[in-house]
Amino acid sequence: MKLDGRRESANVEDRRRMSGGTAAGLGLGGILVVGLITLLMGGNIGDVIQNVQNVGGLGAGTVTTENREFTPEEEALAKFSRQILASTEDVWSSYFKQNGIGTYRNPTLVLYTNATATGCGTGQAAMGPFYCSADENLYIDLSFFSTMKRSLGADGDFAYAYVIAHEVGHHVQNLVGTLGQAHSQMARMSKTDANRMSVRIELQADFYAGVWAHYEGSMFGSLDDGDLQEAINCASVIGDDYLQKKSQGYAVEESFTHGTAAQRMRWLKKGMTTGDMSQGNTFKLADNQL
Repeated sequence: MKLDGRRESANVEDRRRMSGGTAAGLGLGGILVVGLITLLMGGNIGDVIQNVQNVGGLGAGTVTTENREFTPEEEALAKFSRQILASTEDVWSSYFKQNGIGTYRNPTLVLYTNATATGCGTGQAAMGPFYCSADENLYIDLSFFSTMKRSLGADGDFAYAYVIAHEVGHHVQNLVGTLGQAHSQMARMSKTDANRMSVRIELQADFYAGVWAHYEGSMFGSLDDGDLQEAINCASVIGDDYLQKKSQGYAVEESFTHGTAAQRMRWLKKGMTTGDMSQGNTFKLADNQL
């Protein structure tokens, strides 16, 4: 991915020298990511429930500031993240304006280490990257990229970019009202039906990540076939079925919250190919059409 000379977003809050915070219960995004990363790290469904309970309760914490230097690799990942966020700002601002959607409101990317306070509760490194609609922030502990590489073999700059673009996809959903509507419906559903709704939310965020990639390539000429394959490879190993089989040897379809590997690849590629938000309405399709 060619990023030399590209601008870095100013909408970044660097809390990497701070740790701790005040817990206030996990939002939906936090719960989903706890589940995903617990499975990624080898846990089972019981561990998911336990971890959600452990990090989701009310409680108080302290914030400390560490006097530490960052490695060249950490600084390179921070710069990369700022550049990718800047790209999403450019792409989505242009897309919203050209398609009469309104004014795109930039989210803030929060870089942190170990734990941090968020509008959706306490963010922890084990949760992986997530979006909080309450404060319109994206949160990421950059060590997640090492976890991706070590635990899943998902590596490459565009694989990392896809992770950020997926979370920005949730922000797009929030801005157009889709995320709030889906969450409202989920609050009145059974757990199984809420999981099905969650899958649709996540697959649409994958689609929006693909839409971003479509215009990132056409606007900046920064992508080649190898870059696109990195993102597709990453999608293939973060499907619920893949992660559950990896962690416990079998998959429980009723517990899926993000979609299968095949579904995630399909919607990411569809977004890349079409570049058209209107073709990503995952909520109008039957389960067997996703």
